[in-house]
Amino acid sequence: MSNNLLLTPIEYLKGVGPNRGTLLRKELGIHKYGDLLNLYPNRYIDRTRYYKINEIQNNVAEVQIIGKIVNIKTVEFGKGRKRLVATFVDDTGQMELVWFQGHKWVRESLKINEVLVIFGKCTSFNGMYNMAHPEIELWNEHEKSLRSAMQAVYPSTETLTNRGITNRGINKMMQQLFIETQALFVETIPDYLLQELKLIPKNAALFNIHFPKSADALAKAQFRLKFEELFFIQLQLIMKNKIQKHKIKGHPFSKVGDYFTDFYQNHLPFALTGAQKRVIKEIRIDMGSNAQMNRLLQGDVGSGKTIVAFMSILLAIDNGFQACLMAPTEILANQHFIGLSELASKSNISIKILTGSTKTAARKVLHEELENGTLQILIGTHALLEDKVKFQNLGLAVIDEQHRFGVEQRSKLWKKNTIPPHVLVMTATPIPRTLAMSLYGDLDISVIDELPPGRKPIQTVHRFDSNRLKVWKFIRDEIAIGRQIYIVYPLIQESEKMDFKDLMDGYESISRDFPLPQYAISILHGKMKPAEKDAEMKRFSDGKTNIMVATTVIEVGVNVPNASVMIIESAERFGLSQLHQLRGRVGRGADQSYCILMTSHKLSADSKTRMETMVSTNDGFEIAEVDLKLRGPGNLMGTQQSGVLNLQIADIVKDKDILALARHHALKILQNDISMERPEHATMRAVYIELTKKKNIWNYIS
Repeated sequence: MSNNLLLTPIEYLKGVGPNRGTLLRKELGIHKYGDLLNLYPNRYIDRTRYYKINEIQNNVAEVQIIGKIVNIKTVEFGKGRKRLVATFVDDTGQMELVWFQGHKWVRESLKINEVLVIFGKCTSFNGMYNMAHPEIELWNEHEKSLRSAMQAVYPSTETLTNRGITNRGINKMMQQLFIETQALFVETIPDYLLQELKLIPKNAALFNIHFPKSADALAKAQFRLKFEELFFIQLQLIMKNKIQKHKIKGHPFSKVGDYFTDFYQNHLPFALTGAQKRVIKEIRIDMGSNAQMNRLLQGDVGSGKTIVAFMSILLAIDNGFQACLMAPTEILANQHFIGLSELASKSNISIKILTGSTKTAARKVLHEELENGTLQILIGTHALLEDKVKFQNLGLAVIDEQHRFGVEQRSKLWKKNTIPPHVLVMTATPIPRTLAMSLYGDLDISVIDELPPGRKPIQTVHRFDSNRLKVWKFIRDEIAIGRQIYIVYPLIQESEKMDFKDLMDGYESISRDFPLPQYAISILHGKMKPAEKDAEMKRFSDGKTNIMVATTVIEVGVNVPNASVMIIESAERFGLSQLHQLRGRVGRGADQSYCILMTSHKLSADSKTRMETMVSTNDGFEIAEVDLKLRGPGNLMGTQQSGVLNLQIADIVKDKDILALARHHALKILQNDISMERPEHATMRAVYIELTKKKNIWNYIS
């Protein structure tokens, strides 16, 4: 019943009215009863115990004390300023209650010599404890109220507090809501699952999240609501995946033909690792079925994703289809083009590149060859998405560095063929499994988790600015044996001028310390034209310069096997995943490589953790886990994806075990009852349908 009641506009709740209603809508997005119900507290104050005055300590926690006010006076302090002071006593001592404003109103409302409960933070002043602007309640009222032992503290905003909607006010609204609805909330999870997981019912969970009787009751309520939230998200993702596989037919690549076999037997530049073989097999099975492949290929920097992508492309060509590879920047697209052309040259495969700087005449030929099918592989940037780019029969689209492309861009590629092509998404940004399950639940995931043999792990050290001379000596020694060096400066949009100045200052001081003709230095930054960037990059990769001073432009994909040292200036200003990506620019050759993190002495706790993590491990997944703990999921995904996890109570990082449990049960239910037709799944199905009506799959319902 009360689920219809939950759709009632918030203004109708007793004690809210139009003015407060407008505020709640604007400030907290509360439009209906149901939204208020799902406003979960962000912390709780333990009101189970009452303190005595002689037990008070100078700490930040709020305490509640039972006693009486015996006297009230006004004290002047400073020019024309007054404070109201009440003496409060219990059987162990006395303290002061202080008000700096609202004297007249407070004075009228204070009851002398009646038993009261006061609540607030205590501070010590001149050897006497005082409590400023306490909450005060008569003992007999305090006993009667629906107040629980743990008191909920709700998210709020400055505007709400200024307009008189306090935490106590929201508490009262919540009490009223439970009185009006009588907590008759419809159960959403099948009975057998409640029993199996020992979950408490929905109405008990909602009651105990707002008015917990004890810490234990609160823990049970949180577990139940977190499980429910993650369970329905997983149901949606798994369904989406299954419908996709069911509905969207793919091209079955039934044969492994000459191109693939010849390359595998005769032209492989190095032996494949076990992980590469496993992933190629997963891709082969996917493309051989009748469904469209949507796979995310994760592998750390240097794990050999390109060769896996190339062998997947060969399967498409063997089956008479074309393939394309899309990269986020021109530099990267060029790099892929050089790498894949090398691999394809032995097999006599036609391959071309299309970027913003491709000339019109070349484009014309390219468009023709694409449409008549003589061009087999096209590599490019966003330019591939233009409507002019038409394939004869696109069978596989490989997308590099997924986090730079949104979902809309993926779907544009789909439309390049009547039957959508298979999609392989590659990323070198390791995403912790839990997060990957939630963000890319509609993609199947493959991981390359071993590095090719012969690769030496990069040695990472953290040095303070004061050790710079030693670091410079190390650089000279490395250059003397013929190696090259990267020095990277941070670039953060807000302070572009400052950063640019840092970079230029750095460049000048390095030029002084490493003078011509003995040393040659390249510089790379965002203010340069693409042609200048490419020329500098080329000078460096051809070995004409020893040091490359750059901003983070080089983060994605530049391959210089001879570069063996990466120095990151002001490393504390970079995020972990960025540091890891940068570090992956060295260590491409067989020589021992080094990464030196330079920082100032003043480091925050998070920065310390980041430096320690970088020094202790080279494993991208481990780093991603720490990064996730430090930054939370929103920031990890780049702009397109942020905000997808609009979770109300669960936390992807802290609750990853609940997420895995929710995913397991969602999979199990859908395996046995894909359309949720069974009678025991009726309410779950109704909730699911409600959810899917909302465009954003993450918007939660109660």
